[in-house]
Amino acid sequence: MKKTYQVFLKKLAGVFPLAIFFLFISCEENVISMNTKKKTNFPSKVVYNAQIIKRDSGKISVKFNAPLIEEYEYVDTPYAETKKGLYIELIDKRKPNTPGKLWANYAKMIEEKGFYFAKGDVKIINPEGQTFKMQSIFWDKKNKRMYTKDTVYITDKEGNILIGANGMNAKDDFSEYSLYSSFGEGNAQAIPDQQAKK
Repeated sequence: MKKTYQVFLKKLAGVFPLAIFFLFISCEENVISMNTKKKTNFPSKVVYNAQIIKRDSGKISVKFNAPLIEEYEYVDTPYAETKKGLYIELIDKRKPNTPGKLWANYAKMIEEKGFYFAKGDVKIINPEGQTFKMQSIFWDKKNKRMYTKDTVYITDKEGNILIGANGMNAKDDFSEYSLYSSFGEGNAQAIPDQQAKK
């Protein structure tokens, strides 16, 4: 019995270093395979206090300000983010002195797809002076549409208020828009006096 036990221990002593060797090799392969999976979700460009001006035919079409822009180029669909807010002026050739304006706390821009998203105290003023407030909005640049499912509050210069309880779909210059489940409140002083017309 003792001899069998000693033979077993000798065989085990011979196999043990081999087992340790294969264990280290397999661990090393796991480390190598983990290192080959490169992380790509980090900003490739970071811009602080950005003030960007875009021109069309020599005339300013867009003014864009953001405290921080981060661009992610090494992902499947490249995008840019403004995590500390933004302010945009969109200048229409027909009304160059009254640009459309947009403020938001955050935005994500997928230039390749012409798709943009803004959220957090979104405020838009169109060239007609109407103010739109909501928590988020999407812009489909290709189809020139902006939409949201959030409640939208619209006020005009006369103090009239419209509310779209279930969102809105609009042209991207806000010259036309549709509100879902809307209701409103008018400024009585802005309503023409019907008695005076009789």
